[in-house]
Amino acid sequence: MGVSTASMTPHATTESRSSLWLRNRNWDLIFISLSVVLVPLPYLVYLLLRDQAGINDDVSRNAVNAFVAVAIGGPHMMSTFLRTGLDRQFRRRYPMLIRSSIIIPIVVVSLAFLNLTLLLTVFFFWAALHVLHQITYIVELYNHKERKTLQTGSAVSPLARLIDYGVIMTCLFPMAAYKISQGSFDIGTNDLTRVIPDVFEQQWFFILMTAVFAVALIAFIIKSVREFLGGYINWPKTLFLALTVSVAFTMPALPNLDTAFQGLNTWHSLQYLALTFYIIKLRDQYKELDESAPIVAQWSHKSKDARGLYALSVLLLGGSLVVFIVVYLLTGVFQPAHITSDIGNWRFDVAYYTAILSFLWIHYYHDHFLFTDFEAIHLSYEKQ
Repeated sequence: MGVSTASMTPHATTESRSSLWLRNRNWDLIFISLSVVLVPLPYLVYLLLRDQAGINDDVSRNAVNAFVAVAIGGPHMMSTFLRTGLDRQFRRRYPMLIRSSIIIPIVVVSLAFLNLTLLLTVFFFWAALHVLHQITYIVELYNHKERKTLQTGSAVSPLARLIDYGVIMTCLFPMAAYKISQGSFDIGTNDLTRVIPDVFEQQWFFILMTAVFAVALIAFIIKSVREFLGGYINWPKTLFLALTVSVAFTMPALPNLDTAFQGLNTWHSLQYLALTFYIIKLRDQYKELDESAPIVAQWSHKSKDARGLYALSVLLLGGSLVVFIVVYLLTGVFQPAHITSDIGNWRFDVAYYTAILSFLWIHYYHDHFLFTDFEAIHLSYEKQ
């Protein structure tokens, strides 16, 4: 990851004890909030490759997708298993979760061959929910830090939480609903409106989603103003929410959603890696890791910062590469009858999405449980 030791090593500072930042101001801004500057980069690179370098649109799109997947999206996906599959404590706590995960690759492979559009539709909406779930998790981390350190009840009241959740869960959907209502909701070369019920391809759907978001946004603004005037506003959380809502609202308006989503994925993945490695380092510091996850502990010890854990996550990507090669070869032999044109692009898409989504959906599945776990963070507050 190339981050400094000071930025990733769990170390209690005066600032982290007394402030509302999760770790400290610099860490939060670099990895959580101001890393929002990464969001437009994948789309800008795609435009440069296509319009300035004259590279084919599909080639440009797939090149950006592949780079993001290898550099950050893939390691973020695989880093989940450092806390789940490679952790005995997690396996003992959720044995059925681990066993049932095998169902996911079976579903992915079946849909990839039989109905790639349906696979991508399920992926897009589950990915959106996963991103929103991570946002709520980060917001709850800020709430837990505030409650643990300052005991300020009003800013983390049930109503305040409801307003925060409301603006988070609705910000992605107005522009997406508009595209669906116009029958132009495309992911790469796949038109998802082919499998979205016709009832949603109406103007009322866009109006409803916009109205719900508008109500949530107005409530959030009023809440933030009241907190500011009352002197108890949580600035780190409010900054994070404002940036998140702005990006998530505008991103679906871009014409190439496949690449546009990679921008949000880059920001999301950096946040996830930072939080995952921080939690692992906390457990390592408090001597919880050697017994429950010895392999992860060994890689954690390789460096004081997170480079060892990042390297392990990258190595785990080898599983996706093997799946990609196998599926790409199989698509040359077992080709569905309904695929009659653009065979090369279809083969790449099937192999790419199978290799990625088999692990990505398990990552989503496991994170629904990890995003309810605050134990390591609470321990760090108690030790400070």
